[in-house]
Amino acid sequence: MVTKVEEWGRLADGTAVHHWTLERTDAPLPVRVRILTYGGIVQSVEFPDRHGTQANAVLGFDGPAGYEAHPEPYFGALVGRYANRIAHGAFTLDGRAYRPARNGGPHSLHGGPRGFDKRVWSASATGAGDGVRLTRVSPDGEEGFPGRLEVSATYRLDDEGALCIAYEAATDAPTVVNLTNHTYWSLGDPRPELRVAAAHHTPLDATGVPTGGTAPVAGTRLDFRTRREAGTGLDHNFVLDAPGTGAGAAPAAELYAPATGRRVTVWTTEPGLQVYAPDHLDGVALETQHFPDSPNRPEFPSTVLRPGEVFRSMTRYGFGVVLDDRD
Repeated sequence: MVTKVEEWGRLADGTAVHHWTLERTDAPLPVRVRILTYGGIVQSVEFPDRHGTQANAVLGFDGPAGYEAHPEPYFGALVGRYANRIAHGAFTLDGRAYRPARNGGPHSLHGGPRGFDKRVWSASATGAGDGVRLTRVSPDGEEGFPGRLEVSATYRLDDEGALCIAYEAATDAPTVVNLTNHTYWSLGDPRPELRVAAAHHTPLDATGVPTGGTAPVAGTRLDFRTRREAGTGLDHNFVLDAPGTGAGAAPAAELYAPATGRRVTVWTTEPGLQVYAPDHLDGVALETQHFPDSPNRPEFPSTVLRPGEVFRSMTRYGFGVVLDDRD
C-alpha cells in the first residue's frame, strides 16, 4: 500500500490544493486513486480493463482551475451539508423555520452555492497508512443551515483494493445532514449496463423533488433489478432493498461496461441511491445518500442530527474486470 501527498496547484485566491494518491498493487486488481483537498474530490480512479490496460474510470479535470470554472457537474465531489434537494430552500426543525441557500432552480441543491464541494479541507494520513482523512468545521449558519458541524470523510483502499469512504459528523445544535460522493463513473463504454437492488423509488415532480411516498419500479423505465443498459436522462432516487457494507452484504448497485469488461460495484449503509446519468456527460453518478427533501418528508428516513449524536455513513466501491463479455 502506497500513500503520498503533493501540492497539485492553487485556487484563484492563491490557496494551495493538495493531491493524495492511494495505491494498491497487492490487491486482486492494481488500483490507484487520487483525492483532492479541494472539495474532497475523487479526481481519478485507475484500474485495468480486460486487456490489462490501466485507465482512469472517473470524470474530472487536470488542475484546480477546471473545478473552479465548472462547479455545476460536481465532478467527484464530497457533497454536503445536505446532498440532493431541499424543496423551495425551506424546512422546519423543532418548530423553527430555516431557509438554506437556493441554487437548484427554486430549491436548495447539494448544500447550496458554496457547499462542502467548494471548500478546502484539512487532510492527514490514516493511522494505518491506507488512506487520507479530511476534516472541516462548517460554522453555524453556513449556507443557511443551523448548528456548528464538525465533519470528517476518510478515504481508504481496503485489502481487496476497494475504495471505502466513511463519513462522520457531530453538531452543537439540531440540524440536518446528508452527505455523499458525486463521482461520475466512466468505464470506457458509451453504453454501460446498470443494476440497482431496489424494488421502489421516490416519485419526483418536474423539478426533482419527491411528490410523497414510494412507488414500485416494476413496469417502469426505472426497473434495474436485472442488469440492463443504463441509458441517459436519469436523475432518480432508488429505495435500496437491503443497505449494508458488512460481510455478506448484498451490493446496492453495479455498473458494467461490456466493451471494456470494467465493473464498479457499490455497497452502502445509506437507504437511497440517486442515479444521475445526464444526456450531456459520458458518465453515471451513483450517489449513496438519504432521500431528497427528507427534512420536509416525515415518512422518509430522518436526516436530523442532534447534539450528542454522531452521524456515520459508509460507502464501498469495488473494482473488477470481466474477462468474457458474455457475462
